[in-house]
Amino acid sequence: MAMQGKLILVVEDEAAIREMIRFALSRAEFRVAEAGSAQEARLRIADERPDLILMDWMMPGVTGVELTRELKAQPTSKDIPVIMVTARAEEEDKIRGLNVGCDDYVSKPFSFPELIARIQAVLRRSTPGGEEERLAVNGLEVDAASQRVTAKGQPVRLGPTEYRLLHFFVSHPERVYTREQVLDRVWGQNVYVEERTVDVHIRRLRKALEPFGFADMIQTVRGTGYRFSEKF
Repeated sequence: MAMQGKLILVVEDEAAIREMIRFALSRAEFRVAEAGSAQEARLRIADERPDLILMDWMMPGVTGVELTRELKAQPTSKDIPVIMVTARAEEEDKIRGLNVGCDDYVSKPFSFPELIARIQAVLRRSTPGGEEERLAVNGLEVDAASQRVTAKGQPVRLGPTEYRLLHFFVSHPERVYTREQVLDRVWGQNVYVEERTVDVHIRRLRKALEPFGFADMIQTVRGTGYRFSEKF
């Protein structure tokens, strides 16, 4: 199971900001729940425990700091990671947020790539033993903690880009991605690489997997892009 699909609760009283954050998180394939107040956040948490909370500092009524302190004091919610999102950038405010139990702190204005990176980092730290990052499909295993790949128990030698490609595909089975989407997810949105580069690395990845019988899992979808699938 990959980090994508994890539930992020966005606690923010301004609807426009919630919508922007929802859009960015959805693009990164997180599930998103929203709350415009502390009371609504409590109801959301009771309905489905989130994997992480993005908490606005300044909210009318109960502030984000007060709500975080409350959640961290309760056995049922104390282990939910919290990232504080706020315009307050002074060092003593950051210390205050961290002292009530926040796991990280993002100052407005922030870039969405930075926000996604911080969420992923906090989720990795909060995953016991790195279990989330061991992905296995029909004898093909990807261990993100050690960045090793095995096929039917045998080591598979991959370059760093081929490794990232395989990890991405194994994390997102049965879904078709365009070359542009693969570039964004594997190389990053701010890296300028030609789309044909994807084809080159796909060929290298297939060649490495071929001796083990897994090359056909990386499937070309004509006119669209690529898909990882056990189905042929």
